[in-house]
Amino acid sequence: MRNALVVRGGWEGHVPVEATEVFLPFLRDAGFAVEVHDDLAVYADPDRMAAADLVVQCWSIGTIRDEQAAGLVAAVRAGTGFAGWHGGIVGAFHHNAYHQLTGGVFVHHPPGFLDHELTVRPERADHPIVRDIGTVRLHTEKYWVLTDPLNDVLATVTFDPEPAAESGAGAAGQTPWDRSVTLPAVWTRSWGAGRVFVSTVGHKLDDLTLPPIRRITERGLLWAARQA
Repeated sequence: MRNALVVRGGWEGHVPVEATEVFLPFLRDAGFAVEVHDDLAVYADPDRMAAADLVVQCWSIGTIRDEQAAGLVAAVRAGTGFAGWHGGIVGAFHHNAYHQLTGGVFVHHPPGFLDHELTVRPERADHPIVRDIGTVRLHTEKYWVLTDPLNDVLATVTFDPEPAAESGAGAAGQTPWDRSVTLPAVWTRSWGAGRVFVSTVGHKLDDLTLPPIRRITERGLLWAARQA
């Protein structure tokens, strides 16, 4: 049996308890013994981290101590998988080593929930995480992220120029960007011997329970887990 650590907490607006509870039965059915932690101290426990095959994190707008970040990074470099969604992974902490691990950081989203599409990149359509998904229509936050070119981007979202009053730009006329820009929304990466999975979708529970997003997330958790 493999071991999964579910680490949750931080800003309650991302419903860390309720969101992670969505995936606990799936992990157990997939053969994981699951430990749930409401404290980042587990990251500084080398024995427990070495025994983990997967860390699922949902922790937003928090502070991670240097020894905790070092413990997490070391475990992933040695083969522990790391996975998460939305602000629980890319809006979690301001820490250089942590940002290198995830390969991306949240910087902006327009106010409110927007109708938009998540689009699987055609050249990655055969990847096991996004196979048979194509395009997903969403009504939720749309994340602008800064990302590492080492990422394997599986799906994207597009930001079109909008009137400033709608975008929150705070100035007359258009948004500061004057043409459409396409940004990563789902990606994977390797960090040492470990695998990392990130999805920017998941502000609210009905995002995560939308069937194609749930499939992407569940497949991402399995993909990231330490390989036998």
